Amino acid sequence: MSIFRRRDRETFEAIERRELAPGATFAAGSGNRVDLESPDHFRTAFEVDRDRILFSKAFRRLKHKTQVFMNPEGDHYVTRLTHTLKVTQIGRAISRRLGLNEALTEAACLGHDVGHSPFGHAGEDALTEFVDGEWLHAEQSTRIFEVLEPINLTREVLDSIRAHPWKVPIGPLTPEGSIVRFADRIAYLAHDAEDAMRAGVLEKHDFPQTGINRFGPPGQAWIGPMVDAVVEESLCTSKIGMDDTSLIVMNEIRDFMFERVYLRAEMEPPLLRAQKIVRNLVEHFLMHPSELPDTYLHKDADILTQVIDYVAGMTDRFAVRSHDRIQ
Repeated sequence: MSIFRRRDRETFEAIERRELAPGATFAAGSGNRVDLESPDHFRTAFEVDRDRILFSKAFRRLKHKTQVFMNPEGDHYVTRLTHTLKVTQIGRAISRRLGLNEALTEAACLGHDVGHSPFGHAGEDALTEFVDGEWLHAEQSTRIFEVLEPINLTREVLDSIRAHPWKVPIGPLTPEGSIVRFADRIAYLAHDAEDAMRAGVLEKHDFPQTGINRFGPPGQAWIGPMVDAVVEESLCTSKIGMDDTSLIVMNEIRDFMFERVYLRAEMEPPLLRAQKIVRNLVEHFLMHPSELPDTYLHKDADILTQVIDYVAGMTDRFAVRSHDRIQ
């Protein structure tokens, strides 16, 4: 007799029905896709999505995309890929403690930033100059998985990716999608604080005392108390959130990081250069659309959309090389 036990999708769906919270998003009965497909024999619908995102080209490109510091000296600075992995682990921790669907949370966290342009938010600002309204990486993330690298994700995962920025007015459809919002913010505040200290931009004593009093010393130590705050408030209110006191303090830390790190005067020259690179690339390919790779040519999209698809998908180093070539 084997000491192991075979488990398939139906086994996992039964475990979900038995063990997950009433408010969780159950894989059985969910998993709606644009193109109908037979269920996987071993994996739930959200586990399939997780694997498809993880093996996508867009996900692999995250390793060469900026989080905050562009071309930093040293191997320990956070990239968009390591940020995504941290978001995923935090999201799974919250989901697990609340009895929600970890696979859905994990898939959404893994895919939430694949649409980010090169050079982080500097590139995003440059692309906004070419569109009506605001160019949003979350919308580009869903476009990648629906059009550019179509992998037929479920509606629940796509919606969680679309709605993960706090600025998006229509929030996620599922509690797991709401977790992504908090996991993203918790992750970047913690690791950006560590990177700022690593770069000599800030010292521990520079951070707001309210944040230290509430969450502990800046950096990784913040994650546990912030996760606890989300879990306890969500249990009390049956809605994914954070208690008012903790949320106010977390937002104070965020405002501080914008003032002292993200928008500090020393960041302006590299930010302006990054924006110029992205802007010049878009303008060049608008004038020379024949240079666009075939994979970015879509008959249902106008030329500007196709150009932005191509430039937004570039890694930092490929954008620099491409810019050097057209000069």
